[in-house]
Amino acid sequence: MMLKNLLEYKPQTTMIQSALRLLLGAALLFAGVGHLTFARTEFLAQVPPWLPLDGDFVVVASGVVEIVLGAALVFLPGYRAFVGWIAAAFFVAIFPGNISQYVNGIDAFGLETDTARAVRLLFQPGLVWWALWSTGAWRAWRDLRDEAAHG
Repeated sequence: MMLKNLLEYKPQTTMIQSALRLLLGAALLFAGVGHLTFARTEFLAQVPPWLPLDGDFVVVASGVVEIVLGAALVFLPGYRAFVGWIAAAFFVAIFPGNISQYVNGIDAFGLETDTARAVRLLFQPGLVWWALWSTGAWRAWRDLRDEAAHG
């Protein structure tokens, strides 16, 4: 029931949140296109070696997901809270790739030292927060939780 309500719920968002949602959508679109074209090798470096899937498949599939998420953030504002949760979950799901890059000392995207790779790890929670805040997903969840509690 909560999922249906989240799909239908349209939380109020500020102009700043809307602008940051659009920026996140554009960034995801850019990164997704990069997965499929100019940055494919760089993204391949982030696929954990223990993952039981072909690395190139993972890069292409995650690129397609990023393009779909980016397009949804830009072109489907009525579903922004729902898409915000999906984007946040995606950022959590790809985090092991960032950890693998750090643990295995893999150079990619200009991250050529352990310090640079460690600092990169700190940005992933920021992406999760960005997705949830800019889309109003946090507010939607709180409002729907409170509505369910008060019946």
